[in-house]
Amino acid sequence: MPVRLAAVAVALFAAACAPPSGAAPPTAPTVERPVSLPPMASVPAAGWHAMLVGGDDSSPAFDNAVDTLRERLAALGVRTIRTFTADRAAGGGLATSTNVRDGLRTVGGDACFVYITSHGEPRGFFLRADRRIFGPPVLDRALSESCSSVPTVLVVSACHSGAFINAETRRPNRIILTAAALDRTSFGCGADDDYTYYDQCFLQQLDTAHTWRQVAAGTKSCVERLERRLGVRQESHPQAFFGAAVANLRLPGR
Repeated sequence: MPVRLAAVAVALFAAACAPPSGAAPPTAPTVERPVSLPPMASVPAAGWHAMLVGGDDSSPAFDNAVDTLRERLAALGVRTIRTFTADRAAGGGLATSTNVRDGLRTVGGDACFVYITSHGEPRGFFLRADRRIFGPPVLDRALSESCSSVPTVLVVSACHSGAFINAETRRPNRIILTAAALDRTSFGCGADDDYTYYDQCFLQQLDTAHTWRQVAAGTKSCVERLERRLGVRQESHPQAFFGAAVANLRLPGR
């Protein structure tokens, strides 16, 4: 579904993906450094395990992205998909900081895919269920416990999500894509948006891309076109990191 374009000048600020004030800060466990790994180009679709998180139900955009992405991954052949949302009435897991951390620690599989969409700030992304900020050190530690050295794709769609690409999170087996640079907001998180701009563009790339590098480039170009069309003054600048071992990693089923 397309992003609604009405009342853009007023809605851009309101729809920026930033959390409410007063969110509890993240904790910061120690970090282990990676080792050198051989290049990995492909993993069978059934070997991928996915975890999808919609962190805030103040906009339908986050849950919409989780629902649609689950369908797209299943169509690509991914069989193990776990979801967490802020909607207590939904059938999946509740996106509390404890549940998300424990979910990350048990993703498993021959390859890991984690997609998080929510509001965000430089300290991390927001989880409305317990009003906490989930930061890069916690995510890095938890993801390392379950995915270790297997190919891992992490996508964080939130304001200031470039915080998740740093010296500790950059590992040779990881691809990290973020909706914005550390000092930038992202857009499309308003109550009238079907998807965030980044989520919409990311989902579109899954139809045709063969590698995660193609997904990253296509999503970035799509977001830039949307932001120019809508007259965004300070663009979000989506970020990407590709570890040496997964620089040409293919999507499941491709």
